[in-house]
Amino acid sequence: MNKIESFVYRLVKNNYVVKNAVRNIYQGFYDILPNYDSDFVSQPIVRKNCFFGFHDLDPFSADDKCVLSNRLTIPLRMPTKDDVLEVGMWAGPDFGEWTKIGETRAWNYHKGCRLQWAGRGRCIYNVADGSRVKSEMVDVASRESRRIDWPIDSVSPDGRFATSFSYERLQQFMPGYGYVYGDADSFLGELAPASTGLFLVDLEGNSRTLLVDLAELAAFRHEADMGDAHHFVTHTEFSHDGRYVAFLHRWYKGVRRKTRLIVYDLHEKQMYVSPTTGMVSHYCWNNANGIVAYCRIDDVDSHVYFYGPAMDRYKRCGYPKLNSDGHHHFVTDKEFVVDTYPDKYRHARIYKVNVETDEVCLLANVRSYKKFASPTIYKHWSCDLHPRCSSDGKWLCFDSVFPGERSLCIMRLDGNVGIQ
Repeated sequence: MNKIESFVYRLVKNNYVVKNAVRNIYQGFYDILPNYDSDFVSQPIVRKNCFFGFHDLDPFSADDKCVLSNRLTIPLRMPTKDDVLEVGMWAGPDFGEWTKIGETRAWNYHKGCRLQWAGRGRCIYNVADGSRVKSEMVDVASRESRRIDWPIDSVSPDGRFATSFSYERLQQFMPGYGYVYGDADSFLGELAPASTGLFLVDLEGNSRTLLVDLAELAAFRHEADMGDAHHFVTHTEFSHDGRYVAFLHRWYKGVRRKTRLIVYDLHEKQMYVSPTTGMVSHYCWNNANGIVAYCRIDDVDSHVYFYGPAMDRYKRCGYPKLNSDGHHHFVTDKEFVVDTYPDKYRHARIYKVNVETDEVCLLANVRSYKKFASPTIYKHWSCDLHPRCSSDGKWLCFDSVFPGERSLCIMRLDGNVGIQ
């Protein structure tokens, strides 16, 4: 972002209604000007009418030969309770062979159905079971499945545990990220209920425990504007060693929403809070229990690397060259990929960033189209790139609409070579 764009963004970023309107007006003006094509470090494989969803999950199998994917069955509109999303994977040469695993009616465009691996050879995703959301665990070889009584968000690296929260509460206060189903844990009439919050699900025993409730979160290092706001949790992720669970604690009042990053230590049963001021948008872990997040510290919005789960030591990454929000995924413990939102010309980019040297390498410059921009907060169908890397660092998977349709794209990475 340039200086004027950064200034305006800071004024409106906590008011999601105004932010959405300003973006649409600003980009609309540039729609009348000439545009340019997409550019990639290598030509991506494109699977149309498919997408994976959020950046915090790894769609690649343990051997990097299969990629989990959702496949659309409806045109571009918000999903209803009757709309089916196919669940499956791409494998074979150039990831060209589609295998359908199942179907779900519990999904959205941003987080999909939370399809992910749950240990070697098993996947799990959220499903609608009558009027409630639960989850389905499937052995991809035998197709044997088992129903879990609660929806899941993220699964631990060993496939034993999963996080869970109220998707109805999330949908109420962050439209487009939850589901059009009710649940018994929403307590929508309460600001910070003690009966719901962040749950830990034992996938083997099909049981769950409330790790931390919303009343506890609202009281933990309480801030002045938390008292009369609605609280909720979202964006959970296990550390790679399975000891910690990170999540975003958000509180909502009117049209303003604030966020902080919390890390919960499953061994010591204690919480750590980020030294941020009102804004954390996205984050991810590396194997060294470091976290990179886009957040505000010392009145500056930037990508920040925290050296450990306590988040007491940190440094900015790629700043000021990278000064806009994005979704992260680590390639190695020292490098991560991150995207940007579409700029005034509706082009989004994917960069590789070195945590230690702050070197920034452009991997993709991707064109979007006006019809895929969310027109309102209740029609939230935009397509973020959400880059995700294979474990060997050789493949980059992202969602895009540059082919003219929402598509799953898989691109080969070649060392440190970027777009010149």
